[in-house]
Amino acid sequence: MKKLFFLCSIMLCGLMSCQQGNACHCGENADGKVVADSVAVTNQSVEPAALSQKAHSYIERKDTLGLTVLYPEYRRVDLVCDTMPEKSDTSVILVAEAAYTGQRLESFNHMNVAGDHVSGGKRYKGYSCSRNTGAFVWYNAQWKFLYKSYTHELDSAAAYGGAGFGQELIIHEGENKETVRPNSSKNQFRALCENRGRLCVIESDSVLTFGDFRKKMLQYGVREAIYLDMGGGWNHAWYRDADSIKEMHPKTHNYCTNWITFYK
Repeated sequence: MKKLFFLCSIMLCGLMSCQQGNACHCGENADGKVVADSVAVTNQSVEPAALSQKAHSYIERKDTLGLTVLYPEYRRVDLVCDTMPEKSDTSVILVAEAAYTGQRLESFNHMNVAGDHVSGGKRYKGYSCSRNTGAFVWYNAQWKFLYKSYTHELDSAAAYGGAGFGQELIIHEGENKETVRPNSSKNQFRALCENRGRLCVIESDSVLTFGDFRKKMLQYGVREAIYLDMGGGWNHAWYRDADSIKEMHPKTHNYCTNWITFYK
């Protein structure tokens, strides 16, 4: 009889659960009595996995040797012209002014960008600039830092839907390169770099000489470095740190013309 009662209890528990659409857990309590623990699935309180985990950060930041180093975790790179990418565009990871701008114009013109450049897979004519001793190109998911001759690589970047711009090449293959800018000039400097096989943006955390900026980058192990436009207003940049935006220097004007942009 006891065995029959136990089996009937189990069957009754399952029948009630199936009728109510509940999940059923049957067992015995401490007194050996059969118990049924029915919990309605629709009433369960489950914390979404997205809320229980920390938001993913697409930027690895390192502060060392008086340098701020930003390593973006990206899938694509472009040179955006005319309008700075919006912070509301969640596909954007990092944005910084790239090539020099000639004049402070009220409307955008590609001829106001220093040197020929490739944006959105199309090559544009820019103004001649003696400071442009090299270039950076991105296409076929690969990058190149080029010294002196680079027009052919700009064509390749355009042909493969990539990006590219000319600038002052500071370091190439682990060695300093001659630039128009004297080592004694002072500013808060920024460069697009390659370090240990990774692309990164490096900025000095204070005003220093250009020569000291070079030394610090070489000490950090930078193999390639090309200058990114700086100075009041031109130094405005931002990056996405997890679910928040970090600004690098305030925006003071709208005369900037082009931005190296990393995308998820």
